[in-house]
Amino acid sequence: MILTNKALSRRSLLRGLGTAVALPFLDAMSPALAGPAKSGAAPLRTAFVYVPNGIIMKDWTPAVEGKAFEFTKTLQSLAPFRENLLVMSGLDHYTGQALGDGAGDHARAGATWLTGVHPKKTQGADIQAGVSIDQILAKEIGRQTTLPSLEIGLEDNRLVGNCDSGYSCAYSNTLSWSSPSTPLPPEMNPRAVFERLFGDGETTDPAARILQARQDRSILDFVREDAGRLGSSLGTADKRKLSEYLDSVREIEQRIQRVEAQSADAPDLPAIDRPGGIPPTFEEHAHLMADLITIAFQADLTRTITFMMGREGGNRTYRSIGVPDAHHGLSHHFNDAEKIAKLQKIDQHHVLMFSYLVQRLKETKDGDGTLLDHSMVVYGSSISDGNRHEHLNLPALLAGGGNGRVHGGRHVRFPKGTPMTNLYLTMLEAAGVKAEKFGDSTGKISQLSNL
Repeated sequence: MILTNKALSRRSLLRGLGTAVALPFLDAMSPALAGPAKSGAAPLRTAFVYVPNGIIMKDWTPAVEGKAFEFTKTLQSLAPFRENLLVMSGLDHYTGQALGDGAGDHARAGATWLTGVHPKKTQGADIQAGVSIDQILAKEIGRQTTLPSLEIGLEDNRLVGNCDSGYSCAYSNTLSWSSPSTPLPPEMNPRAVFERLFGDGETTDPAARILQARQDRSILDFVREDAGRLGSSLGTADKRKLSEYLDSVREIEQRIQRVEAQSADAPDLPAIDRPGGIPPTFEEHAHLMADLITIAFQADLTRTITFMMGREGGNRTYRSIGVPDAHHGLSHHFNDAEKIAKLQKIDQHHVLMFSYLVQRLKETKDGDGTLLDHSMVVYGSSISDGNRHEHLNLPALLAGGGNGRVHGGRHVRFPKGTPMTNLYLTMLEAAGVKAEKFGDSTGKISQLSNL
């Protein structure tokens, strides 16, 4: 066997008939004789997962700080990932408070979670917030990937006008802002997300998407010949990785096609807008989006993703767990024990959906580790007590190893008054993005890596 110092490009694509599919990280992407890759050589991924309407904090917050903490009722499904998780208490979004603007906490919650900037109170076109952390990352490191960032969600975000006490719906519809006046709405249709990731990338014309959806053959059929040619030149381990990766792409595509077929055969439902390709249940929808996040990171198509499980003020019901009541309505519980118990079930269910994403990242190999080792994934809300609309002591988790920069297995309680943006400023530094300030930050934090 002849060894060379040439490596397969990290941006290599399988191509065929105008279609391109990115590859996962393979051993062949490291030059021969270069020695084993170091963990820090893997790209760092970031994701931000949001849940709306606050949390029942007594069932969320561990009683003990440090490594001896115990998982609470709400967080129990994350117990298997203890060493990969930081539970964080004491982080605030002061900019989410009224500050003289009166009511509108839900709109301010959505607008401030990733920006740390108090939004302008308006229901017109003159919206004003701040650039979100995901878009700062997208601008600085997004040029290294096919997509600078990806914004996805599970709830309809097409509401317009006044959504919360004089605040534009734009503030509640998204987490991501590319400029202070430009929100980036999340995509809720898994088919559209898949096509953005694995289509030819030349058009987002709805007519073109419909034409593509009608094609009988899988995207991967177009690249089979190229995959076979590449596979013949790979080592045994890389051949296995390539086969497993292509199988996972095909499996996701087939699941989306089955959902679309089910949607097409469903009877008309009055007053219900049901876009094709969206699974019929919240759980299936959440799991499919988590799979798409995983494969987007695995193929290094993007390194920054925002994921809205729900929009602020949203009134989704959760009949599958015995909660037929509207979520936002329940959040104004006025200390009613029955309503609090239902909210706790919703909180627990959201964390269960998040734990599925963490599991997928942990089981997916990436270089000499896993995707979870090479990621920082924030989960939380910009409201703590939904009944009182508090923006202080927010629920926040950080999953992943951050390429060795994050040491998990702890409950960290920050000093009173610590801005959430201090966490984001520290994450920017970990990603190699230089910034002296972000939003209302007051400095970086050291607790991510301190044992």
